[in-house]
Amino acid sequence: MNSLSSSESSEWQSKCAALRAELARYESLVVAYSGGVDSSVLLLAAREVLGERVRAVIADSPSLPRRELSSALDTARAIGIEPVIATTEELNDPRYAANAGDRCYWCKSALFDAMRAWAAREGVTTLAFGEIADDRLDHRPGARAAAEFGVVAPLAVAGFTKHDVRRYAAERGLRVAEKPASACLSSRLPVGTVVTRERLARIEAAENALKDAGLRVVRVRDHGTQARVEVGREEFEACQARWSELEPLVLVAGFEKTVLGCYVPPSERSQVLS
Repeated sequence: MNSLSSSESSEWQSKCAALRAELARYESLVVAYSGGVDSSVLLLAAREVLGERVRAVIADSPSLPRRELSSALDTARAIGIEPVIATTEELNDPRYAANAGDRCYWCKSALFDAMRAWAAREGVTTLAFGEIADDRLDHRPGARAAAEFGVVAPLAVAGFTKHDVRRYAAERGLRVAEKPASACLSSRLPVGTVVTRERLARIEAAENALKDAGLRVVRVRDHGTQARVEVGREEFEACQARWSELEPLVLVAGFEKTVLGCYVPPSERSQVLS
């Protein structure tokens, strides 16, 4: 047991050293920051290594919930960085709005384009994003955009997994250490459903109401007049028992009917039979 613990500790220290070494390669860095655990850990680690030579840019658009923006700002400020808020206009891009399966590519392209322009004005040499090693096992159109824009991924290079970023965050007291994953609001729309401000607004209103009612993991999937409400496994039974109380919160947001289901993380979906 002691030998195993020693081996695990050595591996962890090696990963942390690899991350520091990777970050030290850059003269200055701007992080594509969302406030999630991955980008928060990247921002913190970069701050530890580069000090004042690291900045953060948040892409703000109707697909970003207001409570997520507020939380992201609080986390960055706790790290010691005031993020730049870049208003992105991906909804005005018909390729993004069409939601044809490559939406994330056009979203990330808009973000990296805005970051590159900002970095050029400010004299920042390198763009970075919070990709981790786990992400490279999935099909991620956003990673293609990152490659095209020359955006680096220090966490992935250092071999950091989701478990590792949560451990790094917990060891340094970041409040997002156990924060549930949170994709953008546009991800609640089925492929082929056009992304509009109105659809995003009613999804956000429904999710806000459910979170205010005490739910932690919530996805409101927009299927036209019907909302598929997905909650975390550990909350599902309690949510079922309260559904007569909770369902009206979804209906008042603009849906006509609902169906309740369990949220399955993307990493587990391939194991679930349809």
